Amino acid sequence: MKAGHAEVRTFFLDRDGTLNAKPPEGRYITDPAELVLLPGAAGAVRELNASGRRVVLVTNQRGVARGLMTSADLTAVHARLAALLRAHGAFLDAVYVCPHEVGACDCRKPLPGLLKAAMRDFPDIDPADSVTIGDSESDVLAGRAAGTGTVLLQGPGKPPDNTSADLVATDLRTAVGLLLMSSKNGCVSKGGRV
Repeated sequence: MKAGHAEVRTFFLDRDGTLNAKPPEGRYITDPAELVLLPGAAGAVRELNASGRRVVLVTNQRGVARGLMTSADLTAVHARLAALLRAHGAFLDAVYVCPHEVGACDCRKPLPGLLKAAMRDFPDIDPADSVTIGDSESDVLAGRAAGTGTVLLQGPGKPPDNTSADLVATDLRTAVGLLLMSSKNGCVSKGGRV
């Protein structure tokens, strides 16, 4: 992803809008039955798993802080996510969640706390050969602050946002395909859109 690095080894993935369908603004997935994988997302994670990459979920879930769901509800939602991925032969290596309200912590994206926690837990993670992928600029900013490469996901036909992301892709499957291909052939240039 970054100049001089030929292989991305760790993929930090956002949840809503990256792996699963995003609820409407201001709403939260509070029941496991509400979680629906996006087309191609499980296959993309499976491809990362098969290629030996680490896949780490990093997600803001302030529905807990707002009292709209409990920590147990969130655990059940993530158990469903794991089961849906497993049904496609895919898995997450770790899950990091910020359940806090805005301004109440240092882990809520766009701050890099979730990524830094993963780097503490997995000392072999090198930000220089890691990438953060998500559907909002807060994901991009968190990745940039942690020193990783960044990919912003924007659905097909959506006009490009003004972003500081290294790459803009339509979906996770496209981003993963390009990053794995570039790992074989060289690095991805900043500002690309696919």
